Amino acid sequence: MSYTALQVDPTVLAEGVNLLWVLTVSFLIFFMHAGFAMLEAGQVRSKNVANQLTKNLLTWSVGVTVFFLIGSGISALVGGSGFSPAFGAGAANDYVGWLFGAVFAMTAATIVSGAVAGRAKLRAYITYTFLLAAVIYPVVTGITWAGAYISFGGEAFHDFAGGMIVHGMGGIAGLTAAYVLGPRMGRYNEDGSANVIPGHSLTFAVLGTLILAFGWYGFNVGTAATVFVVEDGSLALGAFATVGRVAMTTTIAMACGAMGAGLVAWLKTGKVDTLYVANGLLAGLVGITAIPDTTTWWGAIIVGALAGGQLPVVFSFIENRMKIDDVCAVFPVHGSAGVLGTLLFPFVATPGTVGSVANAFIAQLIGVVAIAGWTIVATGVVWYALKLAGQARVTPEHEQEGLDVSEHGVETYPEFGGGESVVADGGKVSPSMRTDGGSQDD
Repeated sequence: MSYTALQVDPTVLAEGVNLLWVLTVSFLIFFMHAGFAMLEAGQVRSKNVANQLTKNLLTWSVGVTVFFLIGSGISALVGGSGFSPAFGAGAANDYVGWLFGAVFAMTAATIVSGAVAGRAKLRAYITYTFLLAAVIYPVVTGITWAGAYISFGGEAFHDFAGGMIVHGMGGIAGLTAAYVLGPRMGRYNEDGSANVIPGHSLTFAVLGTLILAFGWYGFNVGTAATVFVVEDGSLALGAFATVGRVAMTTTIAMACGAMGAGLVAWLKTGKVDTLYVANGLLAGLVGITAIPDTTTWWGAIIVGALAGGQLPVVFSFIENRMKIDDVCAVFPVHGSAGVLGTLLFPFVATPGTVGSVANAFIAQLIGVVAIAGWTIVATGVVWYALKLAGQARVTPEHEQEGLDVSEHGVETYPEFGGGESVVADGGKVSPSMRTDGGSQDD
């Protein structure tokens, strides 16, 4: 019996394997929504957990649909390719590229929910999510990844996986929205001093942090790799030299971010704050995300340590000086860390990456200013319009009651809340005990 060797077109095989790789990392990035859900749920009071989880679910559901129908087309239009939304794709394979872009877009969108937690109306947040996915984020990608318009002196703006385009934009949007909404009730005293409103579960927050860190490998490493290329009719490995550097710098920056935040917190208070360490780990990841493909090993240490170290300082400035109630610290984690890493690009790059450090820095600065300026203006317009219409913020009564009950009619922890003392299994409810430390009428 003879066998005929299986003949496979190298181009077809390369395309198939590469598409499978992109799908795999897209699924990994999608799983980051589980991390965002846990991180944010842990940092809000127990009476607002269901509201935060619902926002995370609807961010994906509404946002990804809008990005499919409108946002992808706006990005292409701004980038100079004409309005060509994903639903008009000529080939089924094009949908894979759309999904890869969509998971990045939804990461930017969901960051905002943590900043406005505890007082934003669900309808206001969903309205903003719609507009972010349809216009605000696509304009950012249109002038960068889709159009590459930003450069100076021959040096192009560099953002490998979205340190500024995704995270910086999301963090700045969150800070802007939180400023327009105003702080939660009881956050500040009459003399302007801040009160701490602790989240209800540090365990959830740390679990969410680690899930996000896991998904981040899809974010950065997934962007780096093309598994196969075809050269002279034969299969060859793709950009795997880049993959190794991206994996290393991502890991080192992550670790140094946690240590940097913990160290600065200890120097400020004499305590190593667990939540600062967790958020510092994420800040280190954000800091390196724009530049993991070009950064030296020592540069990854510097970027991670600075991104984590700035976290307690920037959060304190926002809280005490700007009087902005950024519940989940989205700006110090995503905004300022994203800006920092993006601007450090020419200073920590491998030899030969940039021709002129000065010109490369100016190009990075122009990109940061353009993205930040557009995000602040667009976000401010939307939230001020909602505020003027009386649709931005829940009533004081509903805020005190908790958004779980007022917005959704549920209690995340019914056996510890102040609702009906009826349990289907015959158990007893303790109306005087709440997991957020508040009283029944708080």
